[in-house]
Amino acid sequence: MAVEILYEKDVNPEVIQGMKVAIIGYGSQGHAHALNLKDSGVDVRVGLRPGSKSAAAAEEAGLKVMSIEDAAEEADLIMVLVPDELQAKVYKEQIAPHLHAGNTLAFAHGFNIHFGYIQPPADVNVIMCAPKGPGHIVRRQYTEGSGVPDLACVQQDATGNAWDIALSYAWGVGGARSGVIKSTFKDETEEDLFGEQAVLCGGLVELVKAGFETLTEAGYPEELAYFECYHEMKMIVDLMYESGIHFMNYSISNTAEYGEYYAGPKVINEQSRAAMKELLARIQDGSFAQEFVDDCNNGHKWLLEQREAINTHPIEITGEKIRSMFSWIKK
Repeated sequence: MAVEILYEKDVNPEVIQGMKVAIIGYGSQGHAHALNLKDSGVDVRVGLRPGSKSAAAAEEAGLKVMSIEDAAEEADLIMVLVPDELQAKVYKEQIAPHLHAGNTLAFAHGFNIHFGYIQPPADVNVIMCAPKGPGHIVRRQYTEGSGVPDLACVQQDATGNAWDIALSYAWGVGGARSGVIKSTFKDETEEDLFGEQAVLCGGLVELVKAGFETLTEAGYPEELAYFECYHEMKMIVDLMYESGIHFMNYSISNTAEYGEYYAGPKVINEQSRAAMKELLARIQDGSFAQEFVDDCNNGHKWLLEQREAINTHPIEITGEKIRSMFSWIKK
């Protein structure tokens, strides 16, 4: 099924420019949304908890900072950009009491709406603007005159113009410069989680670790294993990102390309694909979401254990030593 992609000529900037927007949270995405919208001529305020360390940075950037409750009360559009595990509590206690009919509740990821942890009233719009990149890239590309592609979604259209609002918001953060893809909360949430787990984070990290461990267990030096299985990953991905797999294959040796076709299906095989299907099924039926929420409610016990394990893995210790010798990497 073909997706619909819209650009600056297809959206009306005046929609978002005529609204009071509250950005709840000032982390990676929060700072990018707030600053890009401000620079796009939008009336922005940032809602933060009392004592937030982000308040000074937001104020220094020229943004209006206030409590979450006050920001929600005076805004027409409330973009919720606190971490997924905090959103339901923040919404219930600090946003919901200040929602008014005709307001727009916005998200950059559909987790809490799709899985039902947040259930807005029927008289407000529920939309999404999800830039497909980390916040610092969203901000940097905007300041450079380009933008990160966005997904735009409408879960609930109470006012009849929710799509106009979602697309105009995407224009405000710079997404319409490179393309806004119309999607749904379901598709964005499930595909995003699957991509993170099976490929971008879970799959990639385990692949790198497994390659490193295979070489070092066979007696090869850790430094060489790091370069082969970790350092060169960026170069290969950059070639694919710039011009596709075919260009990456053109750029490498025939030996490497031959090995790709021979060995790739042995590493990512039918067992791997079955595991991916299992991961997708657990995302679709809500099992993963509930497991994640349960761990959050348990003080992130399992997450913190896994974080400590990877932080102390030999590949990270070796990598830290090698990267310290790279003069071009910012400390």
